[in-house]
Amino acid sequence: MKKMITALMAAAICLPLSAQDYDADSIPSRAIILTGDRTHPDHRNNIAVMYSRENLAFEDPAAPRFLFLDKKGEVALGIGGYLKAVGEYDFDGAIDNSNFVTNMIPVPLDPSQRQRFGATAANSTIFLKMVTRPTKVGRVIVYIQTNFTGASYGLELKQAYVSVGHLTLGKARSTFADGSAMAPTVDDQGPSGQVSAKNMLIKYTSPSWSGFSFAASVEVPEASYTTGNTSKSIAQRFPDIPAYAQYSWDKGDSHIRLSGIMRQLSYRNLESSKNHFATGWGVQLSTIAGITPDFKFFGHYTYGKGIATYINDLDGLGYDLIPDGASGNLKAPAMAGWTAGLQYNFTPRLFATASYSRAQLYDTAGMAADTYRYAQYMVANVFYNLWGDLRIGAEYIHGTHKDISGLSGKANRLEAMLQYSF
Repeated sequence: MKKMITALMAAAICLPLSAQDYDADSIPSRAIILTGDRTHPDHRNNIAVMYSRENLAFEDPAAPRFLFLDKKGEVALGIGGYLKAVGEYDFDGAIDNSNFVTNMIPVPLDPSQRQRFGATAANSTIFLKMVTRPTKVGRVIVYIQTNFTGASYGLELKQAYVSVGHLTLGKARSTFADGSAMAPTVDDQGPSGQVSAKNMLIKYTSPSWSGFSFAASVEVPEASYTTGNTSKSIAQRFPDIPAYAQYSWDKGDSHIRLSGIMRQLSYRNLESSKNHFATGWGVQLSTIAGITPDFKFFGHYTYGKGIATYINDLDGLGYDLIPDGASGNLKAPAMAGWTAGLQYNFTPRLFATASYSRAQLYDTAGMAADTYRYAQYMVANVFYNLWGDLRIGAEYIHGTHKDISGLSGKANRLEAMLQYSF
């Protein structure tokens, strides 16, 4: 079996690169070439790959402004990122966090927490990206991204991976997440039902055949349980295995994707003094589709059991597994998350979006009264590129949070953003 897996991985690396239609006719005007020969034909292809937005989410930074090019045309190294400053005001219900996390809305409404004013530069980012010309095992891409997070603005690793041909190894967005179909928001948390997890992984992405492609990965699992006194969480013993099949059209600007994931979640039953596994699984249908040249729809519907770690608002709340009676056994509860939105481009520099999202947890009989039932996230925003790499944005978010007791809370936020990319 090990020999078979090794052979398959070697074959995957050596497959030819996808016939991606990169625009390699010219070096972008925003690029500042720091060294090397910009006229070398291989540099044009390397930079075109570096500037591709394929599979990237709105939050992912643009291509680097500063480029180092070697004289032989073999390697392009970029340094980039953005400074993002956000001012925010909560009213008629507030969240004590710079991110609009709907599971943090007080239930019921807390009269002492009805308004909040804040500002943050957290989630500003710096990244390095290296692209080589195609080699015998495929083109090599190395990417490292860090964010400035928390009150002290400490650096936190967000992504770090290397791609060789069609294989990717490292910390990257999960194969179960569809970055291109995510809602554009000023808020870095994003919609409650959105899937945006990043994991350590080994991923294979196929070439595109007449718009059809697929991907599969083996990912290091993250899990959060509600255990009680008769069970406990233990180290995970099996990887998460997500995969997708996708059809793209309109030069790759539109696609529809069907994704799935399987999980085997480990825990220990203290009543029987035995280790057990609970099976988790999920499916997701996602899309971004142009209705007219300036008007598009984006969204997804996700359903499964034991996949709370992958859904924004359920991550870290202990809902991957929950008690199944008083026997010490745990079960993977059902849950759903979905987002639907529209984007309209008024001009190449001005666009607006509006979207609705919901996350819901099922199978909660016997849980505490304050257990999560569902949350809603409604957002409308507008973004404008003042000039070059300077973007401003304004956003309104309304959120609600309800627990299984029937009590609920709400919050509203206005925020403005200034972001400069480099």
